[in-house]
Amino acid sequence: MKRRDFLQTTAAATVMPALLGGLPIGAYGFSPELFELTGGATQTDHVLVLIQLNGGNDGLNMVIPLDQYPALMNARADIAIAQSEVLPLTQATGFHPAMAGLRNLYQNGKVGVVQSVGYPNPNFSHFRATDIWTSGSDSNVTISSGWAGRYLDSEYPGFPTGFPSTQNPDPLAISIGSVVSNCVQGPTLNMGMAIASTSSFYQLLSGGVDAAPNTPAGHELTFIRQVVQQTQVYNTAIQRAAGRASNLSPLYPAAGVNSLADQLKIVAQLVAGGLQTRIYVCNLGGFDTHVLQVPATGTTSVGTHATLLGKISQAIEAFQDDLARLRVQDRVVGMTFSEFGRRIRANSGKGTDHGAAAPLIVFGTSVNPIIHGTNPVLPASAGVNDNLPMQFDFRSVYASILKDWFQVPQTTLNQLLYRGFPYLPIIRPGVVTGTAAADLNVPGFSVYPNPVRGHATITFEAGGGHVQVTLFDTMGREVQRVADRVLPRGAQQLSLDASALAAGSYYCHVQEGNRVSSRLLAVEN
Repeated sequence: MKRRDFLQTTAAATVMPALLGGLPIGAYGFSPELFELTGGATQTDHVLVLIQLNGGNDGLNMVIPLDQYPALMNARADIAIAQSEVLPLTQATGFHPAMAGLRNLYQNGKVGVVQSVGYPNPNFSHFRATDIWTSGSDSNVTISSGWAGRYLDSEYPGFPTGFPSTQNPDPLAISIGSVVSNCVQGPTLNMGMAIASTSSFYQLLSGGVDAAPNTPAGHELTFIRQVVQQTQVYNTAIQRAAGRASNLSPLYPAAGVNSLADQLKIVAQLVAGGLQTRIYVCNLGGFDTHVLQVPATGTTSVGTHATLLGKISQAIEAFQDDLARLRVQDRVVGMTFSEFGRRIRANSGKGTDHGAAAPLIVFGTSVNPIIHGTNPVLPASAGVNDNLPMQFDFRSVYASILKDWFQVPQTTLNQLLYRGFPYLPIIRPGVVTGTAAADLNVPGFSVYPNPVRGHATITFEAGGGHVQVTLFDTMGREVQRVADRVLPRGAQQLSLDASALAAGSYYCHVQEGNRVSSRLLAVEN
């Protein structure tokens, strides 16, 4: 068996995990993509923290459309938050009442919201949807490699020989309380690995490994020992960084109360301790709320989902406070994501079923503290299969953060994600370019006639950039892509052919950069 074949069928070369603050720590091996992001081609001390909300987060219960309460109550009266309890961000949009900490950060310019993030033709399987998010694939394409692993294979095919090195002594990405992510799977080689214990640290420093037989199996054993050796060196680097800094925020809950806070507490300590790691992956589970999302009786502002949202809010607020006290707050940005959202309409079990798009949170002193996009348009009487269509492709979020926070060239982004995606100013323009944020709405957007019988005309003003005009059904499936190209600046008129569509409700979605607008259309035969 070739070593690539061997590792491709395994998650990582793993030995006994190290513990920090009572949590296992896994570290990815050196990645050329991550090296390019964090100190290879471009010198930077920036850090990105990813928080995965496992199970499919109910975005309508997290970021609440205050301007559409009649439709919201029609769809989910049993689980909807009372309008008087919502924490307003703007006149039209608010947070769940359990998210007071995040609302405070939003008001202080440290939190942004990206509305209705998803992808065309969503998949509602936890496993497949997670694969799509970690690989950056279209929903109808299966890609075994991850978006980070593809960099690895093309830039450093000789890994792990030569790493860690004097120039790169630290792991480039760390997973806390989790396993190695599929995002570091290359086309033929799994480039992720777990950090081992430091029991053989001094042997590792000498650069040697135990002798193995000169046979195919012996060669594989030598390779595995080399990987273990490197993980032990990375483990030592983590322990040293942890010893150089202590958490300062009093806002963290007691250990064990909030697992996400426990993870972010370690991230803050390692960043302040000088570890040169740039990508941290944390996670919080429990979001598959099919039943009893709220209590069987009593108020809807408490219960399973409220507890989860409260943990997110508490953890990120304490983390940001700690970073500020440690004086490293300007180095770190973060984002939440989940494999999918939930349906508009509640089910009979006081829960919600697997859905399509959902909002995500970005946080840090360098994020653009705005609401990207508009509230999703809700039908007056949502059916059991109705979904929120996407406003922003999740790959636009990835590409925009990588472009602005890590200065990744556009040509590299196109290779990483297989094509270009509209840009979003996730990072504050002043941090990157010194320019002002763009208008959030597509000016002059309309579709007429509405209801549509056969054909309609889509009008809007283009700014001279890449424009996507897409039609979705209420399940979130893309049924027609009217435009996906650069359009000249000025008034646009596009023809929408609805003659082959079944009668019913559809969403017409127009996006240019972070400007986005949607319209609910009725198609009649």
